[in-house]
Amino acid sequence: MNDEGPGQDRRGRKARRTREALAEAACTLVCDRGLKAVTVEDIADRADVTRRTFSRYFSSKEDAVLDSVRADGDRINDALRSRPADEPPLVAYRNAVDDWLSDDAHPAWHRRPRIFELMRIADGEPTLYAAFQHIRVEAQADSVRILAARMGVDHERDLRPAVLVGAGAGALVAAQAAWVRSSREDALPGIVHAAFAALAGELPQG
Repeated sequence: MNDEGPGQDRRGRKARRTREALAEAACTLVCDRGLKAVTVEDIADRADVTRRTFSRYFSSKEDAVLDSVRADGDRINDALRSRPADEPPLVAYRNAVDDWLSDDAHPAWHRRPRIFELMRIADGEPTLYAAFQHIRVEAQADSVRILAARMGVDHERDLRPAVLVGAGAGALVAAQAAWVRSSREDALPGIVHAAFAALAGELPQG
C-alpha cells in the first residue's frame, strides 16, 4: 500500500498551520507593539518555532505581518473568474469586489479581527506600506490576465484589460485609504460602493 498521498496531505496541513501561526503572531505583535518594536525572533517565539522555521515561510517580518491579507487579492480574483461571461469587464470587477465583501466563508477586512488596526499601521510604516503595494501589484497583474481572457485579447498587446483593472483597483485603493482614515471598522462596504459609484459617474453613458 502506498501512503505517500496521505503523508503529503499531513505535511501540507502541518505547513499551513505553521504558516498561519506565524502570520497570526506577526499581526498580533505588530498591532500590540508597532512594527519597529517587533523582531523576527519575537514572531518565531510567539508561534513556538525556530528562527530557521520562520525563514522557510517568510522573507521578512513585513511579509509575515501581511500574510493575513495576501489571500484577499486571490479571493477577489477567484470571484472575478466566476462572474458571468456577459458582464462588462469593469462591472465584473466591481461585482467580484462585492462578492469578496459579502463572503461569509472567508470574511473580508471589515469582519476580521485587527485588520483595521493593521491597515492603519501599514499606512504609516514605509516598509510595511511598500510590502503591501507589492501584494497589490501582484493581485492586479492576475486581474489583468483574467479580464484579458474574458475579453478574448492578449493582455501584452491590448491595453484595455490593464486600463480597466487600473480603474477598478484604483477605486478599491481609494476606498481602503478612506476607510483607514474613518473611525468605523464596519464602514468599508459603504465606502467601497461609494468609490465605485464615483468611478461610474465619471464614465461616459451610452
